[in-house]
Amino acid sequence: MPKIIQLSPHIANLIAAGEVVERPASVVKELLENAVDAGASKVTVEIKNGGMTYLRVTDNGCGMSADDAKTAFLRHATSKLRTAEDLAAIGTMGFRGEALAAIASVSRIDLMTKTPGSISGVSLTLEAGKITDEDEAGCPDGTTIIVRDLFYNTPARMKFMKSDSVEGGKVAAAVQLQALAHPEVSFTFIRDGRQTLQTPGTGELGAAVYCVYGRESAKFVEVSSRWEGYSLRGFVSKPTDARPSRSLQTFFVNNRPVKSKLLIQALEEAYRNQIMVGKFPACVLHLTLPAASVDVNVHPAKTEVKFLSEKAVFDCVHYGVLGALNRQPDRPQVQLKTPPATPVSNVGNAVPGVPSADKAAPAKKQDFFRTMTAEEYKTFTAAVTNTPKIPPATARPVIQVMNAERPAAPPVREPVIAPVKTFAPPPPPPAMPEPKQLILPEPVQEELPMPKEIPWRMVGELYRSYVIVEQGEESFLIDKHAAHERILFEKLRANPTDITSQSLLSPIPVRLRADAAAQLLAKKELLEGLGFEIDEFGENTILVRRVPMDLAEGDVADTLMEVADDLLDGRSADTDTVRDELLHTMACKAAIKAGWKTDDKELLALVKEVMSREELKYCPHGRPICITLSKKQLEKQFKRT
Repeated sequence: MPKIIQLSPHIANLIAAGEVVERPASVVKELLENAVDAGASKVTVEIKNGGMTYLRVTDNGCGMSADDAKTAFLRHATSKLRTAEDLAAIGTMGFRGEALAAIASVSRIDLMTKTPGSISGVSLTLEAGKITDEDEAGCPDGTTIIVRDLFYNTPARMKFMKSDSVEGGKVAAAVQLQALAHPEVSFTFIRDGRQTLQTPGTGELGAAVYCVYGRESAKFVEVSSRWEGYSLRGFVSKPTDARPSRSLQTFFVNNRPVKSKLLIQALEEAYRNQIMVGKFPACVLHLTLPAASVDVNVHPAKTEVKFLSEKAVFDCVHYGVLGALNRQPDRPQVQLKTPPATPVSNVGNAVPGVPSADKAAPAKKQDFFRTMTAEEYKTFTAAVTNTPKIPPATARPVIQVMNAERPAAPPVREPVIAPVKTFAPPPPPPAMPEPKQLILPEPVQEELPMPKEIPWRMVGELYRSYVIVEQGEESFLIDKHAAHERILFEKLRANPTDITSQSLLSPIPVRLRADAAAQLLAKKELLEGLGFEIDEFGENTILVRRVPMDLAEGDVADTLMEVADDLLDGRSADTDTVRDELLHTMACKAAIKAGWKTDDKELLALVKEVMSREELKYCPHGRPICITLSKKQLEKQFKRT
């Protein structure tokens, strides 16, 4: 058995660095937390080459004396804890006393710091955690720390670093996270000589959110509530602006960025029955509670917490967000489509779409998207009652339903799967004109004829989502979206060549998170093989010039976000995996949607594919395509057996 020895301080520091310092973004997080704890109101972060060769953090905080500056780089050295009781109520961002020691052990550091009222400051130079030079320095109040050549003495860690653009994007995301955590501090971020972020530091969370998310923040709903001594403030997205992933869910507990399944569940419970399946809300939420009610010392990077009362935390977030959503007006508006305007007698004030009898005017296109006031509507109805009656053949009731937050329901789609030639259904209803209208058709009593040679019978459709099929003593419920998605995926995957793409007449700008944009730009060649052509277009924005042929322009942003999330999460290790993930997304976007009105021919062709192919069991995301209900089970429910 090997002899047990005590590790040297250098090896111990390297192990600690492996827990605390994963990449340049980890260094920035720790240094920014120290700056905030020092009482800084202005912090500047500058990086070069993704932060691997040069990383500088400057603050105007309280600074350090010469003795404190040297002690700060020792392990377990901190000014924020004195007794064991202090661990029960931690109110600072950093407190473990490992960050500076861990960072110094894997880099070269230059430090300049000065306390207010001191004549001069102190300058330190460290290499691999050891002080190599110490001197007085003339510098402003506060602290400036420069980290050079990160991981120069740990090549095993160096080989896991990504490209400069990816690492720089992660640093930018870390700075943005701290800016959202501390809106009272003005953060400035400089990347390769170019300033990309500056927050005002006024204490207004909305101002910080705007600086990070830009115009997207205008779609957020403000949250402000209290619950049993806990308070919640921040912003959440509307149900109609949900995202394809949880990547834009940001939570803070006592101004500390955290990851918590409890908070995620509480947030998404507030959106229950208001959001599409597979979509997730975005948020920037600050939860404030007594320091003794939360334990932040459960993870080396301090990103996970434990709550003393999980139910109170859940209720605070759940009801706070739900109340904000209920106060936000987001209901569809009912609009009445009027007949074509005709000249009428004097009706008083002119109403848009109804020309005056005194002055003939060419007919204008009716503005169906305008909401009339009560007075306009009264005048309008008086005018309509005086118009000549329209023959019954053309005077069919039409209802226009609009929603300010989501587009109108899509029209009947052209069949994607070839219809069965022996099937002769009655003619479909007439095509819907623009704008999309819901025309009340005459009832049809005739039953849909089915081919005799098929051993099953399509009974109908349930909730415009599930197709009911009868075969012998069994019935089947087929999820039309999942089935169509799988069929399209298999069709796309069967083509081994590059995905066919199309050039856009007008390139589409897509704003992403800093790390997501950097990841996509670093994988431009990979995306070209998948049918995308992208270029950098300002900070955190890419310009899309080409897209895959089967991908609608409205789905480009969500698709790229999903691809970026897959790349960032490490689920896509090679080109084939990324290609399959993209095909999943393309098939999902192009497939028939649940709730859509689908043509009978298309439904019948879809059922034929599912009933004749045994391999069609699950959609690409793992959801079942078809479930079975036997006659025996049904009779048991009705107490017949």
